Amino acid sequence: MSVRNPLRLLNLAGKSLLTNEALSISALEYLPIELFPLLFMEAFCGRRRKTLKALVQAWPFVRLPLGGLMQTPHLGTLQAVLDGLDVLLAQKDQPRRCKLRVLDLRNTGQNFWRMWSGSSVHVSSGSSMAPGTEERSRTEQPSAPFEVFIELHLKERSMDGFLTYLMRWVEQRKASIHLCCKKLRIISSSMDNIMKVLSMVQLDCIQELHVNCTWHLSTLAMFAPLLGQMSNLQRLLISHIHLPDPEEQEEEHVVKITSQFLRLQCLRDLQLESPFYLEGCLDLMLRYLMTPLDNLEITHCLLTDSDLTHLSQSPNISHLRGLDLSGVTMTYSSSELLPALLEKIASTLQELYLEQCGIRDSHLEAILPALSHCIQLTCFNLSGNLLSMAIMEKLLQHTSRLSSLSRELYPVPKESFSSDGILQPGRFARCQTELLEILKHLRHPRTIWISFTPCPHCGDNTFYRPEPIIYGGNTLA
Repeated sequence: MSVRNPLRLLNLAGKSLLTNEALSISALEYLPIELFPLLFMEAFCGRRRKTLKALVQAWPFVRLPLGGLMQTPHLGTLQAVLDGLDVLLAQKDQPRRCKLRVLDLRNTGQNFWRMWSGSSVHVSSGSSMAPGTEERSRTEQPSAPFEVFIELHLKERSMDGFLTYLMRWVEQRKASIHLCCKKLRIISSSMDNIMKVLSMVQLDCIQELHVNCTWHLSTLAMFAPLLGQMSNLQRLLISHIHLPDPEEQEEEHVVKITSQFLRLQCLRDLQLESPFYLEGCLDLMLRYLMTPLDNLEITHCLLTDSDLTHLSQSPNISHLRGLDLSGVTMTYSSSELLPALLEKIASTLQELYLEQCGIRDSHLEAILPALSHCIQLTCFNLSGNLLSMAIMEKLLQHTSRLSSLSRELYPVPKESFSSDGILQPGRFARCQTELLEILKHLRHPRTIWISFTPCPHCGDNTFYRPEPIIYGGNTLA
């Protein structure tokens, strides 16, 4: 045994107990609770299913963070734990020592196992065993349904054996089990599979939803009532709904989808990628928003002047901290609309993304006064737009007054390209020199990044590392 890294006596006791599985199971009622996590870890590593089943029935903590031990899902371990829960659920009176009310299958709880194994700073038994407010409420309501927490990632292919077994187990015990999922990701899964799985999930537990599917709009409308039941949803991301339905049905589907926002009173972060269906009817969504958003992303779609007007007038975007309109073409929009929007959110805005928006010199010049008022701005991305050196000099003058701004990503100046839109290295080098001279003249230590992609001429998104221009030794990690 190494003197520098001795095994704790509790570890030795746990290992010793497991040499006789029958003895360790019969002794559980009399063991100090400090031994339970250690025994569970040893039984887990040794795949001792009988011991795992018995430990579950006597578990002296409210939560069992099983997911924190599993790098990959292991069906045998799950079966042993669920077998132990079945014994508990069948008993009219819960065993005296057992406090278990939550099985956590998420990749969390590592601190719990580290603390009890002694691999992190030891916490006194009194403080580490005292249940928190949430745990006390569960132990004081033993008749409340048992909770199983899981993160769901629904893909095209059928569910793996681990998830299939769990879902079948939950389905057979719906009256006594609440399956809770805080983060749900749906990627190209069939609607039948989605409906079947979500029928077993407590939808009001979901806090974050990602839908990344090549659905028809009518399919998203079919899913919308489920979305409306996610009353505690805080973050919603919908992307790649790009297969349109007949035009006469489109507005009906949009209303069915957006009306569900009335029920999402906790929503703070809304991200819509390629929402073609919002062109000309963004007001339908905005009118149903019930709470102020912290972050709004509407990207890679067309918005009308009317849409941008409704956006700037919506009361629920007035406190945005993040705004992303990348890929929303502003080339033919009224030059007054984007400045009005920025003025509305200037006092709170921290991140602004206007990548590949077709912004030209006249558009940028129009927004510079409003941009100067964004005093909390920390990140600004204008890459993929076609701008001259003259307007970039004005831009750098205005942004130099923003003391919190630390991440600036700008396009290659249009003087760097030939008449055919081909980047000329020599011209670009001269533009770099001029930009550095502008920074020196402003006497404000900073780093700006010049991005080659996406190309403002052809939209090519081939990755090239952005070029930094540094004045005053202020580098970015």
